[in-house]
Amino acid sequence: MTKGTTSAASPLYPPIQPHESGMLDVGDGHQIYFEVNGNPAGRPALFLHGGPGGGCIADYRRLFNPRRYRIVLFDQRGCGKSRPQSGIEANTSAKLVADIELLRTHLGIDRFVVLGGSWGAALALLYAQAFPDRIHALVLRGVFTARRQEIDWLYRYGASELFPERWATFKGFISSAESDDLVAAYHRRLFSGDRDMEIEAARAWCTWESSLMSIAPRSPGFSAGGGEHTRTLARIEAHYFVNDSFLGEGQILSNMEAIRVIPGIIVQGRYDVVTPPATAHAVHRLWPASRLDIVANAGHATSEPGIARGLVEATDHFAV
Repeated sequence: MTKGTTSAASPLYPPIQPHESGMLDVGDGHQIYFEVNGNPAGRPALFLHGGPGGGCIADYRRLFNPRRYRIVLFDQRGCGKSRPQSGIEANTSAKLVADIELLRTHLGIDRFVVLGGSWGAALALLYAQAFPDRIHALVLRGVFTARRQEIDWLYRYGASELFPERWATFKGFISSAESDDLVAAYHRRLFSGDRDMEIEAARAWCTWESSLMSIAPRSPGFSAGGGEHTRTLARIEAHYFVNDSFLGEGQILSNMEAIRVIPGIIVQGRYDVVTPPATAHAVHRLWPASRLDIVANAGHATSEPGIARGLVEATDHFAV
């Protein structure tokens, strides 16, 4: 099913403020920040941010009807308001899945509607496969399953052919002797212990990825910026990707049988060059209870009007 172009008006619900927030000790020296929004008596919903390492922003609350949902957001290990910042010790996919289950128990929730985009989609699928009885429904955006071919598309060959000038800048930060494995080369710089080098490498890493997010044109001087958020995002992403996201190759697709009867909606941009539609299509084919909505004239970002509208329509669908 292909969804058409949407109007410029924002489809998001009005801004809301958390009525509960705190830090949850999840072990291994990590504390995760969480917040609860919306109707305390509403259907529980969980938002899983991307990256890994991206953290939550206020607009993610606005993907859910606050009168119908009890909306839970949290910052995954090492990012956002969670502590320690940029912490990579005991920071693995399995640990993040365990953190979600601990948070669910802490909040006294039986089942969630879970929304995740990009890395958050991979994490949503992993959690659902581990705890299918805890899922009411799944809403996924820009589906990522952490296979080697998906990492190679972004960091070896694929997106490079569509945006050669941006790729040249990204690749040019690394010496030619190391350019056969850019993820490993960036990882070395991001964990070099030289803070200035780490910041510069993080800026180059995030500028490449951020410049691919939307189909809207970017100016030649586009930059992802710098600072601690950029360093955290790049370090945690590189930590996961250099370690194959701590998953077996094809693990998520191999375990789709575990969620075959869980209802779900996949919202996928037709021109998503971060997580191309082939992965969403592969997940959909292995998931009989899912619906795949391809959004015309949209890329990867949640902020694109067609993507945001599709996500709001999906959460509205599961609110009743």
